[in-house]
Amino acid sequence: MNQPVIKVEDLWKIYQLGEVQVEALRGVSFEIEGGEFIAIMGPSGSGKSTLMNILGCLDRPTRGRYFLDGQEVSQLNENQLAQVRNKKIGFVFQSFNLLPRLTALQNVELPLIYAGLSPQKRKERAMESL
Repeated sequence: MNQPVIKVEDLWKIYQLGEVQVEALRGVSFEIEGGEFIAIMGPSGSGKSTLMNILGCLDRPTRGRYFLDGQEVSQLNENQLAQVRNKKIGFVFQSFNLLPRLTALQNVELPLIYAGLSPQKRKERAMESL
């Protein structure tokens, strides 16, 4: 049997706001298999963005475990997380998040620089994507 692409076990995220603790996530557990399409829905303040930030390796859970392709990522250091974000994770944002001083081609090429592609390969892949 194949392992899930994403697996979270008893995920919690607690923010400390002065003397108040805000439980943004409380014991979330689920698995996503390869090829599965899911939607994360809920009212404002229900923890959707918090969960997405953890799944995108932009934030860490307060407790619980997060596995991506069988690797526990909730305990990786910053450099290891940057590698995971670069090689395994992509986001579609509500706003464009483009750098205004760069052309569309340069904006598409930017993550390929961090991936270590040569200038020629970057340009080819960016042009193909556009």
